[in-house]
Amino acid sequence: MNYSQFLNMMPEAFLVLWLVVVFVADFCLMKDAQKTKKLGLITMGGLICQTCLLFGAEAPMEAFGGIYVTTQMVNVMKIILTAGTLIVVIMSHTWLATNQKNSGEFFMLVLSTLLGMYMMMSSGSFLMFFLGLEMASVPMACMVAFDKNRKNSAEGAAKYILVATFSSGVMLFGISFIYAATGSLYFDNVAAALSTTPLSIMGLVFFFSGLGFKISLVPFHFWTADTYQGAPTPVTGYLSVVSKGAAALTLCIILTKVFGSMVDVWNPMLWIVIVLSITVANLFAIRQSELKRFMAFSSISQAGYIMLAVIGGDPQVGATALTFYVLVYVVANMAVFTVISSVEHNGGSTRMSAYNGLYQTNPKLALLMTLALFSLAGIPPFAGMFSKFFVFLAAVDGHNAMPFWPYFVVFVALVNTVISLYYYLLIVKAMYITKEEHPLATFSLDGSTKLSLAICTLGICLFGVASCLYEWIASAAL
Repeated sequence: MNYSQFLNMMPEAFLVLWLVVVFVADFCLMKDAQKTKKLGLITMGGLICQTCLLFGAEAPMEAFGGIYVTTQMVNVMKIILTAGTLIVVIMSHTWLATNQKNSGEFFMLVLSTLLGMYMMMSSGSFLMFFLGLEMASVPMACMVAFDKNRKNSAEGAAKYILVATFSSGVMLFGISFIYAATGSLYFDNVAAALSTTPLSIMGLVFFFSGLGFKISLVPFHFWTADTYQGAPTPVTGYLSVVSKGAAALTLCIILTKVFGSMVDVWNPMLWIVIVLSITVANLFAIRQSELKRFMAFSSISQAGYIMLAVIGGDPQVGATALTFYVLVYVVANMAVFTVISSVEHNGGSTRMSAYNGLYQTNPKLALLMTLALFSLAGIPPFAGMFSKFFVFLAAVDGHNAMPFWPYFVVFVALVNTVISLYYYLLIVKAMYITKEEHPLATFSLDGSTKLSLAICTLGICLFGVASCLYEWIASAAL
């Protein structure tokens, strides 16, 4: 074996190295009040270095006979997800201050999950893809169960790991069909040998079903609300944003690159799943009074919007729109979860009633929450409006014959945007209009929470008007 090929996997190799650094630091640092802060700074330093390394990484690059393949678009998504992970590490400082004995384990689990997502997105074979998927899923289950003394946390982790195990089995079943139909697990070989036969169609359906669980698309979404509610709030934010972005881009790459010859099979399947995901999630979100369950159904709906980019006829336009949507979704959703975490930590709860009259006592926090919710709803001039516009455009792009169904799916998504605006405004109404005799007391934010909110708010306001970002992503897709 030529071990110099590991140099072609520098982002993954550096992440493994930093895992070892965090492990050694956790072992060597004295157990005092500053340990969590020091470990957090070490982890943040590694993620910042990782981002710089990714900016300078060469692409395309492959290693070990094509089992590892990376492109410039994959590197862009890695940068976005690394930035999202950095925000999670920053916002989790306040929560980890009460769990100092386990802070080192938390940071190692975060980095391990990110490593699995890297491997999943850079896979050139179904074998590497599955290994990366499991590398991301198993540490995530541990993070969901991190609050061992809370019943909801253990319950959410149990449901997550059971569903993850079942979906992995379904996916492996589909991969075995694909191997039987083509005789290979390498993406390029499968794409060259694949034809529309009953065996390959069954393999595609089972594979898509397994990955649909990971992205929490309807009807594979039943685990989402309970897991989001039970997990610690920073973990919920990480689960809703970073893992979803990695799985969505990977599905986009595999559908267009491997199953491109079967587009007439998987496109109708995606139409149905997208319409169900957006509509069902929006209707269930209206009924929620617990904010983390509310955001769970919001994330299911957002997953449907993300997948709109895949149904277009131009893979490059679709990949660009999907990546830009994930970029905007990272900052908007993490802003919401940072506010939820700070309210929860300062005597509130995750119930929507805890936000009644929040503007009276914490007007700045209420304003930042409103900006983030407006971006998620797609209200101009915030970045969420532009991200939705680009996925709508990508969904109908390349259909020269102007078929009915892609336009119908986009029409349903547009109608659901109005519904989503209604339920996001329920939170705004609670903060600004609902009368509360004893609203949550005024509290001050610590430095880490302020930094997290500043980064997210800056992204919400600037990403939509900074056209250079979209052009950067589009150039990577060429």
